[in-house]
Amino acid sequence: MALHFPIVSWAIGASIYEVNIRQYTTEGTIKSFQNNLLRLKEMGITILWFMPLTPISKEKRQGSLGSYYACSAYTKVNDEFGTAEDFKELVNQAHALGLKVIIDWVANHTGFNHEWAITNSDWFIKDEHGNFTEKNGWIDVIDLDYTNINMRSAMINAMQYWINEFDIDGFRCDMAHLVPLSFWYEARKHCDVIKELFWLAECDEDEYLNVFDANYAWQLMHISENYCKQKSTLNQIKDLLSTYNGLPTNTYKLLFTSNHDENSWNGTEYEKYGDAAKAFAVLSCTFKGISLLYSGQENPNLKRLAFFEKDTIQWNKTFLLEQFYTKLLNLRKNKAISQGQTNFISISNNNILVYIRKYEENIVIVLLNLSQENKVKFMLEHEWLSGNFKNLFSDFEFSFNYTSNFELQAYEARVYVKIN
Repeated sequence: MALHFPIVSWAIGASIYEVNIRQYTTEGTIKSFQNNLLRLKEMGITILWFMPLTPISKEKRQGSLGSYYACSAYTKVNDEFGTAEDFKELVNQAHALGLKVIIDWVANHTGFNHEWAITNSDWFIKDEHGNFTEKNGWIDVIDLDYTNINMRSAMINAMQYWINEFDIDGFRCDMAHLVPLSFWYEARKHCDVIKELFWLAECDEDEYLNVFDANYAWQLMHISENYCKQKSTLNQIKDLLSTYNGLPTNTYKLLFTSNHDENSWNGTEYEKYGDAAKAFAVLSCTFKGISLLYSGQENPNLKRLAFFEKDTIQWNKTFLLEQFYTKLLNLRKNKAISQGQTNFISISNNNILVYIRKYEENIVIVLLNLSQENKVKFMLEHEWLSGNFKNLFSDFEFSFNYTSNFELQAYEARVYVKIN
């Protein structure tokens, strides 16, 4: 198996926006979401990830609308969201704006009344009584059998359908670690010949980076949440970030403070991180990796969205964090963020995280106070701390000469960008 596929150039330093079509607008349709494309482009988003657009099985459906992740067909569009033509039009408009589009791909399982369960029941795992079964405790899905060569071939054909018909730019692969890595290798080989794609694995197993361009930083999210609940230390966070920093060139972690699973099942970023939510958002947008925003985070969305029912995001007249994210996400075009080295600077205060990103003459300094302590004073000394810099959020300019004194307020995040 090849060690690494080359990553598409546009995915380096990318900012992904996860689109929950059902909850995004009152209509909950592809067409109604389409009005947001230009706004998201201007906010600095480069890739749109659509949660599954496929129809949802009715048998054993949870709630009144069911789970996106229990599909009844791989090559159809859920009429709850619109038509295939609607999605083609959206992809075309996104591409015209310079945005890329990836779709959620659920390869481990289907819904109970998926068309394959009717026509090719031998493509599924069965229990000792010959019944469809599932290994993870999800009551509305059944597991596919990856020892079946015909099923694997049909799955790849279905993935190719979305590339050929809709001109999508890649896949976010649901529960990727539950599917053999050998399958993903074959799928990528057969799909990448149609066009170069971006591949994101929903798993934290780094073995999957042998095939995928990025996988999830679940461990960072959990350690960060535990830190906010005083169950882990900043040193543990720094140790993990150092591990991420040492990943091979052009393999990345997906960094986030929320996504559809976290929001619905474990709580919003404000439930998890409290007043440190914005500081951790800054971390997720400025550290080595690929950044993710979930639908409504720029609003901000302060509620858990129901997963199996209609539960529209309640948009404010003014999206209070849109400018905050616009500054952060557009900063990702700076090569210090997208491709730079990272140096940590040790501070005596155990709640202050400082790192500097550098690529050639491009330098970005990030200072995070991850505590409720006010007026935290400290001195930085570093060879990269030299020249004229602008504060990302205030636009004030500063001149540094290798050393400087700083004072941070509770939960303050400060970012300095070198003016070249």
